[in-house]
Amino acid sequence: MGKRVEKALKEKAAASSSQEATEEDANKAPEPYTCIGHFDADFTELCRRAGLPPTEIPPVVLRAKRPGTPPPPDPKAKDPTPPEEPVDVAEEEPKPKTYVTKEKYSYFKPNIQVEMEHEEKPATVTEIYIRGWKIDDMMVDIFRNCFPTIEKLNTINLWNVGLTDKTLRDLAAIFPQCPNLKNVSIEGNPIAEEPWACLIGDDSLIVNLSLRHNEITDRGASGIGAALSTVTTCNKNLISLNLSHNKFSDVGAEAVVKGLRMNRVLLCLSLASNKITDKGAVKFGELLSRFPLTHEEVVERRKLLSDKGSPDRGTGKSPPPSRRAESKDRPGSVRSGSHLDKGDKKRDKSSKKKDNKHEKKNEKEDAGKGNKTVVMMDSKKDKDEGAKGGTKKDDKWKKGSHSMGAKAVMAGGSRSSIVGLNTSRHGSRASLVAETVNKTTKGKKTTSSKDKKGGAAPESESPDMVEAINPLLDSVESIDGQLWIPGNRSIINLNLSRNEIGEAGLKSLLLALQYQITLANLAPHPALKGLMRLSLGRNPIRADSEAYQKLQDLLLTRDPFYKPQAKSPDGEVQSLVG
Repeated sequence: MGKRVEKALKEKAAASSSQEATEEDANKAPEPYTCIGHFDADFTELCRRAGLPPTEIPPVVLRAKRPGTPPPPDPKAKDPTPPEEPVDVAEEEPKPKTYVTKEKYSYFKPNIQVEMEHEEKPATVTEIYIRGWKIDDMMVDIFRNCFPTIEKLNTINLWNVGLTDKTLRDLAAIFPQCPNLKNVSIEGNPIAEEPWACLIGDDSLIVNLSLRHNEITDRGASGIGAALSTVTTCNKNLISLNLSHNKFSDVGAEAVVKGLRMNRVLLCLSLASNKITDKGAVKFGELLSRFPLTHEEVVERRKLLSDKGSPDRGTGKSPPPSRRAESKDRPGSVRSGSHLDKGDKKRDKSSKKKDNKHEKKNEKEDAGKGNKTVVMMDSKKDKDEGAKGGTKKDDKWKKGSHSMGAKAVMAGGSRSSIVGLNTSRHGSRASLVAETVNKTTKGKKTTSSKDKKGGAAPESESPDMVEAINPLLDSVESIDGQLWIPGNRSIINLNLSRNEIGEAGLKSLLLALQYQITLANLAPHPALKGLMRLSLGRNPIRADSEAYQKLQDLLLTRDPFYKPQAKSPDGEVQSLVG
C-alpha cells in the first residue's frame, strides 16, 4: 500500500513540474529575428511576430510590367506565314497575354509591389512600391528592421498611404540607413504639420525627391527652403526636387529661392501647378542672374576669407597692406610709412627681393614644365592651407574656389575663367598661375603630376562634375555699397508651368537668361552651365508676346540636343538630314 502512494505522489510531482515548464516557455519572450536581406521572407516573418494573422499580412508581389513589343517577322525566313490550322469552335479560346485576371476584390487588397534585378534571386530587390493602404506605426517598425538590410534598394515610392507627422519622421530616420537609396517619392499624403524638411536633412542621401499632391502650403515650403541651404549649411546630395501640384504662393516660392541662394547642387526643380505670380517669378529672375549679399552673408564671407587666410597667418605675421587694400569687403586702413621701424623696412625689402627671385624661378620652371607646375603649386597650397588655416567650416563644403582653380586650369580654360578666384586668393601668385596657363595651354596637352615614387598619377577627375561650391567665395562686385555675386547657375531645368505668371515675371526671367549667357561667354565654368530648360506653359502669357518669343529662341540654342543648320559656302542654309 505504501509503495502505491509513493508512486502516485511521484507522478503528481512530475506532472506539475512539466506543467510549470510549459507555462515558463509560453511566458518566455521569443528571440529577436535577424533579417537576412530577403525582403519577402523578412517582411512576412516580422508581420507574423507582430501579431498579424496570415490573412492580413500584405503579400509581396512583383510589379506588373507592360508586355514588350514582339520582334518583327524575319523576311528571310522560308515560311514566314505558316498555314492556319482549322480552329475547333468547341474549344475554349486562349486567354490574352496583355493582362492578368484576378479574383473579385483581390485588386484592392493591400500588397507591396517590388522590382528585382533577377526575379529568381530574392535578395536583389531594387524598388518598392506601396499604394493605397495606410502605413501605421507597427508597419514602420517592421520597415525599420528590414529596409536597411536590402543592399540593392534604390527606390521607395509611397502613394496615398496615410502618413502622419510621426510616421513620416520615423521613415525619414530610416532612409539614411539604406546604403543605396537614392530615389524617394511620397505623393498624395497631405499632413497638417507639413514636416517635409526632415527628408532633406544634413544626413540625407536622397538624390531625387518627389512631393507632388501633398497640399504643401507656404509653411511647408519655408521649411524645405531652409533645409536646402542656409548661410552656413547646404544639402550636398539632392539634385532633383519635384514640388508640383501643391498650394504654396509667392511667399513659399520666395522661401525656396532663399534656400537656393547658397545651394549649388540642385539641378532640376519643378514648381508647376502652384499659385506663383509675377512677384515669385521676379525673385527667381534675381536668383538666376545676380543678387546682393545680406549682412549675415557678408559676415560669413569675411569669416571664410579669414579662415582661408594668407600663408603667414599661422606664423603670427600680419598680411601685407597691399592685400588689405585690395579687399572689396572692407577698405584697408591707411598707414603712414613713418610708423614702420627701420628694421621692419629692411625686412620688407629683403622679403620682397626673395619673393621676386622666387617668382622669376617659378616662371622659368613653368616655361619648361608646362601645366605640371600649376598642378604642383595648387597641391602645395592645399597642404599649406590645410596645415595652417584649415577649420571645420571648410569641411561643410566639398571643395571651395581654390580647388576649382586647378580644375579650370586642367580643363584648358582661359584666364577669364579664374578671374573670380583672384579676389579671395593670393593676388600675385594667382596671377602668376593664370599667366602660366596662357603660356602652356596653347597647343599642348595637360599632364598630371607625379607622385613621390616617380609614377604618373592618373587623372580621373572630370571637369563637368557638379560639386558643392561655396558661392560666398565667388567674385564680388560692389554696387551702391552692396556686394553682388553671380546668381545660381547650377539649376539647368526649371518648371514654372500652370501658375499665374504674367508679362512682368516673363521679362525678369528673360533678363536672367540673357545675363547667364553673357556671363558664360565672359567667364565659362566647367560645372555651372546655367539654365537649359525653362517651362512656362499654361501661364497667362500671350503667345505673340515679344519677350516670350525671345525667351524661346534663347532656350532653343541652350538645348544640349540642339543642332544648328549648316550653311553652304554660298551662304544658303542646308538641312543636316540631307
